[in-house]
Amino acid sequence: MAELTHIDKDGNAHMVDVSDKDITERTATAKGAVFMQSETMALITEGGVKKGDVLSVAQLAGIMGAKKTADLIPLCHPLALSSVKVELTCDTDSNAVDITATCKLKGRTGVEMEALTAVSVAALTVYDMCKAVDRGMRIVNIRLTHKSGGKSGTFSAD
Repeated sequence: MAELTHIDKDGNAHMVDVSDKDITERTATAKGAVFMQSETMALITEGGVKKGDVLSVAQLAGIMGAKKTADLIPLCHPLALSSVKVELTCDTDSNAVDITATCKLKGRTGVEMEALTAVSVAALTVYDMCKAVDRGMRIVNIRLTHKSGGKSGTFSAD
C-alpha cells in the first residue's frame, strides 16, 4: 500500500524533498463544472452578467490560481510552470459551465495540484460573478483526469 508522502515517520507534516528526482516533462489535466439555473446560463451566453464576461474572467482567474498554488496549499512546491491552459464551455443542455485545465512543466514534481487549483479558482469565479442572480449554483466533480511524467508514469481517469 502506498504511504502518505507529506507525513514523516513521527507524524509531522513536511515538504517532500524532490532534489534527487529526475527532471522530466510533466502534465496534468483536471476538470469540473458549475451547474446553474437556465436563466443564469442565458445571462452568461448572452453577455448579460453585470460584472462582465464571465468565461474570460474565470479563465484568467484559473490561470492565476494555478500560478499561486504553492501560496494556497501549504506543502506544495513552488513551480515554474511552462504552460497553463484553462477552457470554459457552456453546456446549455445541462445548464453547466464545464471547466478543463491543463498544466505543464519540466521539473522534479508533478503539476496535479496546479491543474486542480486552476479548475477550482475558475469555478469559484463563475460563482462569484453570477451569485447575485443565482445563489444555488453548484460546483461539482472537480477531479484529476490525466497526469503524465515522473516515476509514477501516466494516470488517466477518462
